[in-house]
Amino acid sequence: MQYHFEDHGERTSALTGLKRLVIKIGTRLLMDVPGVHKRERVRQLVAEVAALRERGIEVILVSSGAVGAGIAVLGTSRRPSDVPNLQAHAAVGQCRLMYLYESACVERGFHCGQLLLTADDLQSNRERHLNVANCMGQLLRSGVLPVINENDSVSVDEIRVGDNDLLAALVATMVRADMTILLTTVDGMYRPSDDGGEQPRLSVVSEVDESVLAMAADTDGNPFSVGGMKTKLRAAQIVTSAGEPLWIADGTDFSILRGILAGEDTGTLFTPRRAERMHGHKRFLAFFSEPSGVIVVDAGAARAVCQQGRSLLPGGIVDCQGEFRRGDTVKIVGPGGEELARGVTHYGNEEVVRIRGVNSSEISSLLGEDASFAEVVHRDYLVVLWRETQKADDRSHMP
Repeated sequence: MQYHFEDHGERTSALTGLKRLVIKIGTRLLMDVPGVHKRERVRQLVAEVAALRERGIEVILVSSGAVGAGIAVLGTSRRPSDVPNLQAHAAVGQCRLMYLYESACVERGFHCGQLLLTADDLQSNRERHLNVANCMGQLLRSGVLPVINENDSVSVDEIRVGDNDLLAALVATMVRADMTILLTTVDGMYRPSDDGGEQPRLSVVSEVDESVLAMAADTDGNPFSVGGMKTKLRAAQIVTSAGEPLWIADGTDFSILRGILAGEDTGTLFTPRRAERMHGHKRFLAFFSEPSGVIVVDAGAARAVCQQGRSLLPGGIVDCQGEFRRGDTVKIVGPGGEELARGVTHYGNEEVVRIRGVNSSEISSLLGEDASFAEVVHRDYLVVLWRETQKADDRSHMP
Protein backbone atom coordinates (compact mmCIF):
# COMPACT_ATOMS: atom_id res chain seq x y z
CA MET A 1 0.00 0.00 0.00
CA GLN A 2 1.25 3.50 -0.88
CA TYR A 3 -0.19 5.14 2.26
CA HIS A 4 -1.05 4.41 5.88
CA PHE A 5 -3.01 6.06 8.65
CA GLU A 6 -0.42 6.32 11.42
CA ASP A 7 3.08 7.70 11.61
CA HIS A 8 5.78 5.07 12.13
CA GLY A 9 8.77 7.35 12.55
CA GLU A 10 8.56 8.98 9.11
CA ARG A 11 8.05 12.45 10.59
CA THR A 12 11.12 12.19 12.81
CA SER A 13 13.14 11.12 9.80
CA ALA A 14 11.77 13.96 7.64
CA LEU A 15 12.65 16.57 10.28
CA THR A 16 16.24 15.40 10.72
CA GLY A 17 18.69 18.08 9.62
CA LEU A 18 15.97 20.61 8.77
CA LYS A 19 17.68 23.89 7.85
CA ARG A 20 15.66 25.34 4.96
CA LEU A 21 11.88 25.38 4.78
CA VAL A 22 9.41 26.52 2.12
CA ILE A 23 5.93 27.34 3.44
CA LYS A 24 3.01 27.96 1.12
CA ILE A 25 0.06 29.89 2.51
CA GLY A 26 -3.24 30.05 0.63
CA THR A 27 -5.47 33.05 0.05
CA ARG A 28 -8.31 31.79 2.23
CA LEU A 29 -6.03 31.44 5.25
CA LEU A 30 -5.02 35.09 4.96
CA MET A 31 -8.10 36.79 3.57
CA ASP A 32 -11.10 34.69 4.52
CA VAL A 33 -10.95 33.87 8.25
CA PRO A 34 -14.15 35.02 10.00
CA GLY A 35 -13.64 37.53 12.77
CA VAL A 36 -9.92 38.08 12.13
CA HIS A 37 -8.64 41.08 10.19
CA LYS A 38 -6.18 40.40 7.37
CA ARG A 39 -3.53 42.50 9.11
CA GLU A 40 -3.78 40.34 12.23
CA ARG A 41 -3.64 37.11 10.19
CA VAL A 42 -0.40 38.21 8.57
CA ARG A 43 1.00 39.20 11.96
CA GLN A 44 0.13 35.75 13.34
CA LEU A 45 1.87 34.05 10.44
CA VAL A 46 4.98 36.20 10.68
CA ALA A 47 5.17 35.55 14.43
CA GLU A 48 5.38 31.82 13.75
CA VAL A 49 7.93 32.38 10.98
CA ALA A 50 10.01 34.49 13.37
CA ALA A 51 10.02 31.61 15.88
CA LEU A 52 11.32 29.27 13.17
CA ARG A 53 14.04 31.74 12.23
CA GLU A 54 15.12 31.97 15.87
CA ARG A 55 15.72 28.20 15.73
CA GLY A 56 18.15 28.73 12.88
CA ILE A 57 15.77 27.62 10.12
CA GLU A 58 15.78 29.54 6.85
CA VAL A 59 12.21 30.21 5.78
CA ILE A 60 10.85 31.06 2.33
CA LEU A 61 7.17 32.01 2.08
CA VAL A 62 5.14 31.37 -1.05
CA SER A 63 2.12 33.51 -0.37
CA SER A 64 -1.12 33.71 -2.25
CA GLY A 65 -3.43 36.60 -1.49
CA ALA A 66 -2.77 39.33 -4.04
CA VAL A 67 -6.05 38.92 -5.90
CA GLY A 68 -7.89 38.33 -2.63
CA ALA A 69 -6.42 41.54 -1.18
CA GLY A 70 -7.37 43.36 -4.37
CA ILE A 71 -10.93 42.09 -4.00
CA ALA A 72 -11.04 43.57 -0.50
CA VAL A 73 -9.49 46.89 -1.53
CA LEU A 74 -11.72 47.36 -4.58
CA GLY A 75 -14.86 46.02 -2.91
CA THR A 76 -15.41 43.26 -5.48
CA SER A 77 -17.95 40.65 -4.42
CA ARG A 78 -16.36 37.68 -6.14
CA ARG A 79 -13.06 36.63 -7.71
CA PRO A 80 -12.99 37.98 -11.30
CA SER A 81 -12.86 35.46 -14.13
CA ASP A 82 -11.49 37.53 -17.03
CA VAL A 83 -7.72 38.01 -17.32
CA PRO A 84 -7.52 41.85 -17.39
CA ASN A 85 -9.72 42.12 -14.30
CA LEU A 86 -7.68 39.49 -12.48
CA GLN A 87 -4.46 41.28 -13.36
CA ALA A 88 -5.83 44.60 -12.15
CA HIS A 89 -6.92 43.09 -8.83
CA ALA A 90 -3.51 41.43 -8.44
CA ALA A 91 -1.70 44.72 -9.11
CA VAL A 92 -3.73 46.52 -6.45
CA GLY A 93 -3.70 43.66 -3.97
CA GLN A 94 0.00 42.89 -4.14
CA CYS A 95 0.81 46.35 -2.81
CA ARG A 96 -1.51 45.84 0.15
CA LEU A 97 -0.25 42.32 0.80
CA MET A 98 3.41 43.29 0.90
CA TYR A 99 2.66 46.30 3.09
CA LEU A 100 1.09 43.93 5.61
CA TYR A 101 4.04 41.54 5.43
CA GLU A 102 6.70 44.22 5.79
CA SER A 103 4.89 45.86 8.71
CA ALA A 104 4.63 42.52 10.51
CA CYS A 105 8.26 41.64 9.81
CA VAL A 106 9.56 44.98 11.08
CA GLU A 107 7.70 44.38 14.35
CA ARG A 108 9.79 41.19 14.68
CA GLY A 109 13.09 42.88 13.84
CA PHE A 110 13.68 41.85 10.23
CA HIS A 111 12.57 42.69 6.71
CA CYS A 112 10.92 40.83 3.86
CA GLY A 113 11.66 40.90 0.14
CA GLN A 114 9.20 40.38 -2.69
CA LEU A 115 9.75 38.09 -5.68
CA LEU A 116 7.02 37.96 -8.34
CA LEU A 117 7.65 35.09 -10.72
CA THR A 118 6.28 33.56 -13.90
CA ALA A 119 6.95 30.17 -15.44
CA ASP A 120 9.39 31.91 -17.81
CA ASP A 121 11.53 32.95 -14.85
CA LEU A 122 11.79 29.38 -13.62
CA GLN A 123 11.56 27.12 -16.63
CA SER A 124 12.22 28.67 -20.01
CA ASN A 125 15.47 30.47 -19.44
CA ARG A 126 18.38 28.87 -17.58
CA GLU A 127 20.03 32.24 -16.87
CA ARG A 128 16.86 33.70 -15.36
CA HIS A 129 16.37 30.52 -13.36
CA LEU A 130 19.84 30.92 -11.85
CA ASN A 131 19.26 34.63 -11.23
CA VAL A 132 16.12 33.84 -9.23
CA ALA A 133 17.93 31.17 -7.22
CA ASN A 134 20.87 33.51 -6.55
CA CYS A 135 18.52 36.30 -5.45
CA MET A 136 16.77 34.03 -2.96
CA GLY A 137 20.10 32.83 -1.65
CA GLN A 138 21.30 36.39 -1.07
CA LEU A 139 18.06 37.37 0.67
CA LEU A 140 18.44 34.44 3.06
CA ARG A 141 22.08 35.26 3.74
CA SER A 142 21.03 38.85 4.50
CA GLY A 143 18.42 37.71 7.01
CA VAL A 144 15.54 38.84 4.80
CA LEU A 145 12.36 36.78 4.52
CA PRO A 146 11.64 36.01 0.84
CA VAL A 147 7.93 36.33 0.05
CA ILE A 148 7.13 34.81 -3.34
CA ASN A 149 4.00 34.96 -5.44
CA GLU A 150 3.16 34.38 -9.05
CA ASN A 151 3.26 37.61 -11.03
CA ASP A 152 -0.47 37.62 -11.65
CA SER A 153 -0.50 41.19 -12.95
CA VAL A 154 1.41 40.15 -16.09
CA SER A 155 0.89 36.39 -16.28
CA VAL A 156 -1.24 34.86 -19.00
CA ASP A 157 -1.84 31.18 -19.66
CA GLU A 158 1.31 30.80 -21.74
CA ILE A 159 3.64 31.91 -18.95
CA ARG A 160 1.71 30.88 -15.84
CA VAL A 161 2.92 28.34 -13.33
CA GLY A 162 -0.78 27.92 -12.68
CA ASP A 163 -1.11 27.61 -8.91
CA ASN A 164 0.94 28.53 -5.87
CA ASP A 165 1.05 24.90 -4.72
CA LEU A 166 3.03 24.15 -7.86
CA LEU A 167 5.02 27.37 -7.51
CA ALA A 168 6.00 26.34 -3.96
CA ALA A 169 7.10 22.93 -5.22
CA LEU A 170 9.23 24.45 -7.98
CA VAL A 171 10.77 27.00 -5.62
CA ALA A 172 11.53 24.29 -3.06
CA THR A 173 13.12 22.13 -5.73
CA MET A 174 15.16 25.05 -7.04
CA VAL A 175 16.59 26.04 -3.64
CA ARG A 176 16.94 22.46 -2.34
CA ALA A 177 14.63 23.07 0.60
CA ASP A 178 14.77 20.37 3.26
CA MET A 179 10.99 20.39 3.53
CA THR A 180 7.94 21.99 1.91
CA ILE A 181 4.78 22.71 3.91
CA LEU A 182 1.50 23.49 2.16
CA LEU A 183 -0.87 25.14 4.61
CA THR A 184 -4.50 24.77 3.60
CA THR A 185 -7.97 24.64 5.16
CA VAL A 186 -8.10 20.86 5.68
CA ASP A 187 -6.08 18.65 7.99
CA GLY A 188 -4.27 16.76 5.26
CA MET A 189 -5.65 14.29 2.77
CA TYR A 190 -8.50 11.91 3.43
CA ARG A 191 -9.51 8.63 1.87
CA PRO A 192 -13.20 8.57 0.87
CA SER A 193 -15.12 5.98 2.87
CA ASP A 194 -17.13 3.35 1.02
CA ASP A 195 -20.19 3.72 3.25
CA GLY A 196 -20.25 7.50 3.38
CA GLY A 197 -19.16 7.54 7.02
CA GLU A 198 -16.17 9.21 8.62
CA GLN A 199 -13.24 9.58 6.25
CA PRO A 200 -9.86 8.41 7.60
CA ARG A 201 -6.92 10.81 7.32
CA LEU A 202 -3.87 9.61 5.45
CA SER A 203 -0.95 10.14 7.82
CA VAL A 204 1.90 9.18 5.47
CA VAL A 205 1.95 8.75 1.70
CA SER A 206 4.97 7.03 0.18
CA GLU A 207 3.90 7.30 -3.45
CA VAL A 208 1.41 9.51 -5.28
CA ASP A 209 0.11 6.83 -7.62
CA GLU A 210 -3.21 6.54 -9.45
CA SER A 211 -5.01 5.26 -6.36
CA VAL A 212 -3.95 8.34 -4.40
CA LEU A 213 -4.70 10.74 -7.25
CA ALA A 214 -8.21 9.29 -7.51
CA MET A 215 -8.95 10.47 -3.96
CA ALA A 216 -8.27 14.13 -4.79
CA ALA A 217 -11.07 16.67 -4.99
CA ASP A 218 -11.20 20.02 -6.75
CA THR A 219 -11.93 23.36 -5.08
CA ASP A 220 -15.15 23.85 -3.20
CA GLY A 221 -16.39 26.94 -5.02
CA ASN A 222 -15.15 29.45 -2.46
CA PRO A 223 -14.62 32.79 -4.27
CA PHE A 224 -11.02 33.02 -3.01
CA SER A 225 -10.01 29.50 -4.10
CA VAL A 226 -8.03 28.49 -7.17
CA GLY A 227 -6.48 25.06 -6.76
CA GLY A 228 -7.45 22.00 -4.78
CA MET A 229 -6.04 18.71 -3.59
CA LYS A 230 -5.08 17.74 -7.13
CA THR A 231 -2.56 20.56 -7.40
CA LYS A 232 -1.20 19.69 -3.96
CA LEU A 233 -0.62 16.12 -5.09
CA ARG A 234 1.15 17.35 -8.19
CA ALA A 235 3.34 19.50 -5.93
CA ALA A 236 4.04 16.43 -3.80
CA GLN A 237 5.07 14.46 -6.88
CA ILE A 238 7.61 17.13 -7.80
CA VAL A 239 9.13 17.61 -4.35
CA THR A 240 9.31 13.94 -3.41
CA SER A 241 10.80 13.03 -6.80
CA ALA A 242 13.64 15.44 -6.01
CA GLY A 243 14.26 13.55 -2.76
CA GLU A 244 12.61 15.82 -0.18
CA PRO A 245 9.43 15.57 1.93
CA LEU A 246 6.25 17.61 1.60
CA TRP A 247 3.65 18.15 4.31
CA ILE A 248 0.00 19.20 3.86
CA ALA A 249 -1.61 20.58 7.01
CA ASP A 250 -4.46 22.76 8.26
CA GLY A 251 -3.17 26.31 8.66
CA THR A 252 -6.29 27.80 10.22
CA ASP A 253 -4.18 28.15 13.36
CA PHE A 254 -0.64 29.02 12.33
CA SER A 255 0.73 27.45 15.50
CA ILE A 256 0.34 24.19 13.56
CA LEU A 257 3.89 24.93 12.39
CA ARG A 258 5.13 24.26 15.93
CA GLY A 259 3.30 20.95 15.96
CA ILE A 260 4.76 19.98 12.63
CA LEU A 261 8.30 20.69 13.77
CA ALA A 262 7.61 18.75 16.96
CA GLY A 263 6.82 15.72 14.84
CA GLU A 264 3.14 15.53 15.76
CA ASP A 265 1.01 13.21 13.67
CA THR A 266 -1.00 15.95 12.03
CA GLY A 267 -1.77 16.54 8.38
CA THR A 268 -0.39 14.29 5.66
CA LEU A 269 3.32 13.73 5.11
CA PHE A 270 4.56 12.75 1.65
CA THR A 271 7.91 11.03 1.99
CA PRO A 272 10.83 11.30 -0.48
CA ARG A 273 10.86 8.94 -3.42
CA ARG A 274 14.66 8.77 -3.52
CA ALA A 275 17.19 7.64 -0.95
CA GLU A 276 19.45 10.50 -2.07
CA ARG A 277 18.50 14.02 -3.03
CA MET A 278 18.62 14.87 -6.71
CA HIS A 279 21.65 16.82 -7.93
CA GLY A 280 21.16 20.42 -9.02
CA HIS A 281 21.65 20.08 -12.78
CA LYS A 282 19.36 17.04 -12.84
CA ARG A 283 16.68 19.07 -11.07
CA PHE A 284 16.74 21.58 -13.88
CA LEU A 285 16.38 18.81 -16.44
CA ALA A 286 13.55 17.10 -14.58
CA PHE A 287 11.41 20.03 -13.52
CA PHE A 288 12.41 23.22 -15.31
CA SER A 289 13.92 22.59 -18.74
CA GLU A 290 11.39 22.59 -21.58
CA PRO A 291 11.92 19.55 -23.86
CA SER A 292 12.38 20.31 -27.53
CA GLY A 293 11.49 16.84 -28.79
CA VAL A 294 10.87 13.20 -28.00
CA ILE A 295 12.99 10.06 -28.40
CA VAL A 296 11.04 6.79 -28.33
CA VAL A 297 12.89 3.72 -27.05
CA ASP A 298 12.19 -0.01 -26.92
CA ALA A 299 11.69 -2.10 -23.78
CA GLY A 300 15.36 -3.05 -23.54
CA ALA A 301 16.53 0.56 -23.63
CA ALA A 302 13.85 1.48 -21.10
CA ARG A 303 15.21 -1.10 -18.68
CA ALA A 304 18.79 -0.02 -19.28
CA VAL A 305 18.02 3.64 -18.64
CA CYS A 306 15.52 3.27 -15.80
CA GLN A 307 16.69 0.22 -13.91
CA GLN A 308 20.40 -0.02 -14.66
CA GLY A 309 21.39 3.65 -14.77
CA ARG A 310 22.89 3.41 -18.25
CA SER A 311 23.24 5.94 -21.02
CA LEU A 312 20.84 5.90 -23.96
CA LEU A 313 22.51 4.23 -26.95
CA PRO A 314 21.23 4.40 -30.53
CA GLY A 315 20.48 0.68 -30.66
CA GLY A 316 17.48 1.04 -28.37
CA ILE A 317 15.90 3.97 -30.22
CA VAL A 318 12.90 3.22 -32.41
CA ASP A 319 11.68 6.72 -33.31
CA CYS A 320 11.96 10.42 -32.58
CA GLN A 321 9.47 13.27 -32.73
CA GLY A 322 9.82 17.01 -33.09
CA GLU A 323 12.78 19.10 -34.13
CA PHE A 324 15.75 19.32 -31.78
CA ARG A 325 19.43 20.08 -32.00
CA ARG A 326 22.53 18.89 -30.21
CA GLY A 327 22.46 20.14 -26.63
CA ASP A 328 18.67 20.37 -26.44
CA THR A 329 16.61 18.70 -23.73
CA VAL A 330 14.50 15.78 -24.95
CA LYS A 331 11.93 13.47 -23.44
CA ILE A 332 12.74 9.77 -23.46
CA VAL A 333 9.51 7.86 -23.94
CA GLY A 334 8.92 4.13 -23.54
CA PRO A 335 7.15 1.75 -25.90
CA GLY A 336 3.84 2.40 -24.16
CA GLY A 337 4.06 6.16 -24.59
CA GLU A 338 5.03 6.86 -20.97
CA GLU A 339 7.72 9.46 -20.26
CA LEU A 340 10.65 7.68 -18.64
CA ALA A 341 13.37 10.29 -18.47
CA ARG A 342 14.72 13.58 -19.75
CA GLY A 343 18.21 14.33 -20.92
CA VAL A 344 20.50 16.45 -23.05
CA THR A 345 20.93 14.91 -26.48
CA HIS A 346 24.28 14.67 -28.26
CA TYR A 347 22.54 14.48 -31.64
CA GLY A 348 19.81 16.38 -33.45
CA ASN A 349 16.58 14.79 -34.64
CA GLU A 350 17.80 14.23 -38.20
CA GLU A 351 20.92 12.47 -36.94
CA VAL A 352 18.91 10.35 -34.51
CA VAL A 353 16.71 9.17 -37.38
CA ARG A 354 19.82 8.05 -39.28
CA ILE A 355 21.41 6.15 -36.38
CA ARG A 356 18.37 4.73 -34.57
CA GLY A 357 18.54 0.98 -34.05
CA VAL A 358 22.24 0.64 -34.91
CA ASN A 359 25.25 -0.31 -32.82
CA SER A 360 27.31 2.59 -31.50
CA SER A 361 30.28 1.35 -33.55
CA GLU A 362 28.32 2.16 -36.73
CA ILE A 363 27.73 5.83 -35.91
CA SER A 364 30.96 7.00 -37.57
CA SER A 365 30.18 5.32 -40.88
CA LEU A 366 26.67 6.81 -40.88
CA LEU A 367 27.46 10.34 -39.70
CA GLY A 368 31.13 10.75 -40.66
CA GLU A 369 32.85 13.63 -38.93
CA ASP A 370 29.66 14.45 -37.02
CA ALA A 371 29.99 11.24 -34.98
CA SER A 372 31.26 12.71 -31.72
CA PHE A 373 29.66 10.43 -29.15
CA ALA A 374 28.82 6.77 -28.69
CA GLU A 375 25.75 7.73 -26.63
CA VAL A 376 22.74 9.70 -27.78
CA VAL A 377 22.14 10.79 -24.17
CA HIS A 378 24.87 10.21 -21.60
CA ARG A 379 23.74 9.14 -18.14
CA ASP A 380 25.52 12.12 -16.55
CA TYR A 381 23.09 14.39 -18.43
CA LEU A 382 20.00 12.26 -17.98
CA VAL A 383 17.46 12.16 -15.17
CA VAL A 384 15.04 9.30 -14.71
CA LEU A 385 11.56 10.44 -13.75
CA TRP A 386 10.03 8.22 -11.11
CA ARG A 387 7.78 5.60 -12.61
CA GLU A 388 6.94 2.01 -11.80
CA THR A 389 9.71 1.00 -14.21
CA GLN A 390 12.34 2.78 -12.15
CA LYS A 391 13.90 0.84 -9.31
CA ALA A 392 16.46 1.68 -6.67
CA ASP A 393 19.27 0.94 -9.13
CA ASP A 394 18.74 4.46 -10.48
CA ARG A 395 20.09 5.86 -7.22
CA SER A 396 23.48 4.23 -7.60
CA HIS A 397 24.34 6.68 -10.35
CA MET A 398 23.19 9.87 -8.65
CA PRO A 399 26.07 12.37 -8.53
